[in-house]
Amino acid sequence: MAIPNTWGAPYGGYGGPPPAPPVIPARDLRPRRLWYVVAALLGVVLVGTGVTLVVLVIKNTVESVDTAHRFAAGGQRTFSFTQGKTRAIYVFQPERGHVDCRVPSALADSLTKPAGTFRVTRGARSWDRVLELTPRTGGDYPVTCASEVPGAEFALGDKPEVGGMVGGILAAIGCFLTAALAVPAICIVTAVRRGRHRRRLLAAAAPPMWGPSPSGTAPWPPAGAAV
Repeated sequence: MAIPNTWGAPYGGYGGPPPAPPVIPARDLRPRRLWYVVAALLGVVLVGTGVTLVVLVIKNTVESVDTAHRFAAGGQRTFSFTQGKTRAIYVFQPERGHVDCRVPSALADSLTKPAGTFRVTRGARSWDRVLELTPRTGGDYPVTCASEVPGAEFALGDKPEVGGMVGGILAAIGCFLTAALAVPAICIVTAVRRGRHRRRLLAAAAPPMWGPSPSGTAPWPPAGAAV
């Protein structure tokens, strides 16, 4: 004969399945998932800025040579000069060869050969800086150039700003490195902190280990215990 259980569920919940863990909505976790969007936007901005800087450096370098007004060796062309603004003469030659350029003495005392080399590639042609001049007056003056290499052409351009070019490239590299470090760091920190917050919320919502007593709150002290 079975003896009925007049006490209800066993004390502590023994005999039944364990309670399902509480569900923590993702929107309740902190920090918010918005930080993933912030990280993505930051990466896009930094990479975009770096690409823009590289494009500007290349564009300014290529456009520093006025190839639209080039002239053949043995000829001359008139250009507009600004007093005190250094200009450079570039040459395109199928092979290396000696070049000679002349300008009116009223424009500059002499042409100087740069200490270093500088080459601009535009299309299929490479233009080498060969001479520089700093006008002592402004106005339109002719430039005459010759080369011992047949097919050579000359063009006037700006003096290359190597410092500005290097600075632009370094700034672009800095943007790329910052994006490569900052974006993963924000995502990792956000994920770790959200995981910790989830564990805290689960611990706070979990039922007591021993469960409630069969009749609610257990009497204290137990019957018959000395006080």
